[in-house]
Amino acid sequence: MKTAVGVLLLVLGAVYAQDDGGCTATGMEPYDYAQALCMSPLFYEAQRSGKLPADQRVTWRKDSALDDGSDCGIDLEGGYYDAGDYVKFGYPFASAMTALAYGLLAYADGYEAAGQTEYGKQPLKWGTDYMLKAKTGTNEFYGQVGAGNTDHSFWGRPEDMTEDRPCWKIDTTAPGTDLAAETAAALAAASIVFQDDRAYSSECLAAARELYDFADQYREKYQKSINAARGFYSSVSYEDELPWAALWLYRATGEEEYMTAAKGFIEEFGFMDVDVESVAKVDWDVKTGAIYALIAELDGGQEYLDKLEEYAEMLTTYTTTPEGLIFTDVWGALREAMNVAFVAARAASLGLQTDKFNDWAQSQIDYALGSVGHSFVCGFGENPPTHPHHASSSCPDAPATCDWDTYDSSEPNPHTLFGALVGGPDENDAYTDDRSDYVHNEVALDYNAFYTGVLAAMVEIH
Repeated sequence: MKTAVGVLLLVLGAVYAQDDGGCTATGMEPYDYAQALCMSPLFYEAQRSGKLPADQRVTWRKDSALDDGSDCGIDLEGGYYDAGDYVKFGYPFASAMTALAYGLLAYADGYEAAGQTEYGKQPLKWGTDYMLKAKTGTNEFYGQVGAGNTDHSFWGRPEDMTEDRPCWKIDTTAPGTDLAAETAAALAAASIVFQDDRAYSSECLAAARELYDFADQYREKYQKSINAARGFYSSVSYEDELPWAALWLYRATGEEEYMTAAKGFIEEFGFMDVDVESVAKVDWDVKTGAIYALIAELDGGQEYLDKLEEYAEMLTTYTTTPEGLIFTDVWGALREAMNVAFVAARAASLGLQTDKFNDWAQSQIDYALGSVGHSFVCGFGENPPTHPHHASSSCPDAPATCDWDTYDSSEPNPHTLFGALVGGPDENDAYTDDRSDYVHNEVALDYNAFYTGVLAAMVEIH
């Protein structure tokens, strides 16, 4: 799969320039899931903040935001920019890292078959390194760097930013259960992925334990403590993050107290009694469907298997676009579809209506990869997006100017954002490759997370 960085990729007659990571076509049908799986980690490289490593493959990106945290007197250099902008939002970022880890663990054979195991781990490691840095005390975690409105008034390269980048934290006086618990889940899952590095795995697990205890003991929605997150990533509830974190800690440790706690939360918050159609979407804030998948896998009890099957069955009959994409949210519709496709694939992996649920999951990923006549993944397949709402890839190389005139340009982004999944169509399958359409054509850390896991699942199947 891997060749030298800088190789040219021929995709259905269009020649794309460098930084494709050597993700050449494999001939897999009906879509090249292995090639798409190879490309997805490149998107995370394009989202890196801070000092870039020597092995950075996306070479049009440069060092940026090296002083993050200085407003708070700490070092918060590193991590990821959230989407097409340059804020580091801790909650959706942590959710994306948990999803990446889940995919690495659930479909390790798919990653291995595609030759992408080590490349697949790199985005997670970059994320967990930052999480460990942002955890500055037993009950203290920095959950955001950069102010959304200020950041959104700038269009240019991240290395050219001059605005202030304030930082915000949660602690015992200003807690954030959802943020702390999701970060605990991500670090616990990562401790399993990186278990061959005993010291690093132990560091992740120790931090996960403390963040989970913090989340449970000091309960509050995080945006009440980090007001700057309001209007961007406000949490509906922290009720799902608590069992989610407990389940991941159980998986990482095997300690029954965490499974007992998870079951207690599931009972306390009524997860087994909920109408599954009311929680059809799975995303950075709503994790009910993913909880069904994880507890069914870890516990194996019939009641959990039945609930997961009920949930997956509901997905197959839920409202779709005319071309068959499950439609649970107008904003980032493909992200939502990929997330629940992952849950359906997990149900299939557990022996629940295997063919039906795998076929349905494949129909969703195939939509993203081109079954409607064009791809929704930058640099992949037929007629992929070339104008994603993504500032850094829209900028020509320095010293050329990049500003709002660049944003308004009708020209394709000078740099192909290989592997990035855009938001997707409306409820009627309508989609325009328009840089200004952030609802349908932006990209984000969480958009690519479970999507990457579904790709690995499809590699295993095919």
